[in-house]
Amino acid sequence: MKGKVWLIGAGPGDLGLFTIKGREILQQAEVVVYDRLVGESILNLIPREAECIDVGKRARNHTVPQEQINQILLKKAQQGKRVVRLKGGDPFLFGRGGEELELLAEKEIPFEIVPGVTSAFAVPAYNGIPVTHRHFASSVHVITGHKKKDQPLQLDYEALVRLGGTLVFLMGGAAIQIICEGLLAAGMRSDMPAAVLQQGTCAAQKKIISDIKNLPIKITKQELQTPAIFMVGEVCRLGNEFAWYEKMPLFGEKILVTRPKERSGTISCKLRSLGAEVLELPAIRTELIAGNKRLEEVFARLFHYDYLVFTSPAGVKLFFEELKDQKRDIRSIGTARIAAIGMGTKKELEARGLICELMPEIYDGEHLGILLGETCKAGERILIPRAEQGSAQIIAEIEKRVQVEITDLPIYRTIYEKPSELVDEKKQIEQGKIHMAVFTSASTVRGFAKATQGLNYETVQAVCIGRQTQEAAKELGMKTIVSQKATIDSLVEACVKAAQQECKKDEKS
Repeated sequence: MKGKVWLIGAGPGDLGLFTIKGREILQQAEVVVYDRLVGESILNLIPREAECIDVGKRARNHTVPQEQINQILLKKAQQGKRVVRLKGGDPFLFGRGGEELELLAEKEIPFEIVPGVTSAFAVPAYNGIPVTHRHFASSVHVITGHKKKDQPLQLDYEALVRLGGTLVFLMGGAAIQIICEGLLAAGMRSDMPAAVLQQGTCAAQKKIISDIKNLPIKITKQELQTPAIFMVGEVCRLGNEFAWYEKMPLFGEKILVTRPKERSGTISCKLRSLGAEVLELPAIRTELIAGNKRLEEVFARLFHYDYLVFTSPAGVKLFFEELKDQKRDIRSIGTARIAAIGMGTKKELEARGLICELMPEIYDGEHLGILLGETCKAGERILIPRAEQGSAQIIAEIEKRVQVEITDLPIYRTIYEKPSELVDEKKQIEQGKIHMAVFTSASTVRGFAKATQGLNYETVQAVCIGRQTQEAAKELGMKTIVSQKATIDSLVEACVKAAQQECKKDEKS
């Protein structure tokens, strides 16, 4: 049985620029062959069970020769696998995509091409530079600046000067001085605007705008970071006037989100919308306790309870999924009043058509317990389906205030996730490349610690959703900032505040 190969362009790095089709196919892959230029947030989309092969091509250091990459794709497809060849940018723009298809076509292996957003246009756009403009350039020309080892760069500089449009050089970081000298010698005026755009669409994005005469001097004064795009043309002068990305409140911030994978989307999306580069490291996942006889017994007498109390969105989701699996519907809960610990849990209930009648102003177990203790009548019955290691505080606060019958029912356990080997978050924190980590519960703090053993946690800026989460982070020695409310919007605001505080420190130093 023959498999199939999908040649997918991953775009310039920003997850938001990865195509919908590319994402859908990647998440069904059995084998992924990927390059160095693929964004880390995109690598984190690869299914855990997929075989990952790093062919990490770098300038002058091809870890795996092109011919061997071609053979890998062929071999895996002949094994009947769904193979994704994941490449930065667009696979057909200096990506050697055509070479990789020749052998597949010869051997009659089916394949598809999924174009990617090319860095040639996306990176200038993120730096406020339009590659064409009616008053400055009516054409754009994309040129490879890559040269073979120990060989001169073969470019027709006179032809490039005559073109008169915008020149975009990809993979030309090491040859910028040579290209500038060649263009000047071919007659380009010395004050022609030029720019180097480094690590575009990511947190480390940086630009240097000058002219072709002085640009090489400026680059030597500032260490050039790759990948970098080199541009020449009148449009480069617009980079400062049209700058937009660096004006966003979280520009330059690389933020680690530790929330469970199924619940990380909302906060990650909000952080990205403010300019942050987001890496997701799901520190925990929730798992229904299998063969839970107590749960079956409770389901048989749900009408018995006066209150149903939920302490997490996961508890709501798993409780009602199991109710359905046991061939019972929503009517089983009878007239029980419903309480939730916070807004996320309340929304999960509302998604099932259930109205939350009780929710504390401060979203934690202590205040939920106080609210219930002050609301319930003596002798009433309360069911609390929650995590296996739930805090005892909620029950203690109820019992201080009223004599009731409480069924504390563990229905799920928290599992600490093993980190992906594709992205080394621990190393990036140590190198200062990740600027803060977001925690939505004490368990995510503990899961993060388990995933990053040996890390000096005093270097971690923790943004925490509540007091209990903050206390767990402080126990490890982390620097902490806590959101004013236990909501995602307030947590995002805390991230902005942390970024502003760090910016003020940098200005003082």
